[in-house]
Amino acid sequence: VQLQACGGGVVQPGGSLRLSCAASGLILNRVNLGWFRQAPGKEREALVVIRWSGSTAYRDSVKGRFTASRDSAKDTVLLQMNNLKPEDSAVYYCAADRDRNVAIFDVRQYHYWGQGTLVTVSS
Repeated sequence: VQLQACGGGVVQPGGSLRLSCAASGLILNRVNLGWFRQAPGKEREALVVIRWSGSTAYRDSVKGRFTASRDSAKDTVLLQMNNLKPEDSAVYYCAADRDRNVAIFDVRQYHYWGQGTLVTVSS
């Protein structure tokens, strides 16, 4: 199983970025897929999870600004991030939970991780 995240970069406050996560060795509609981030000195946190069923759940801090989607035909997961704020600066990761645990925001439930892509929001 491999997950490769890309699309990070430097953007001004209020700007947008789209992250992409290419998956191999997984059937995307059989696992829970999550986007996470980790800022320096902080714990890794879940932002959004696409459940195996296709439903999504967002952390309040990104609700309305971030949108996650899954393209099973292309084995790709996307994260569209709009109205970015300096506090969104972090390394962003995609991850998959093969057991489809109920505790979808618990980072410990995720078995497979991408390498991370850095997002910097700064003027």
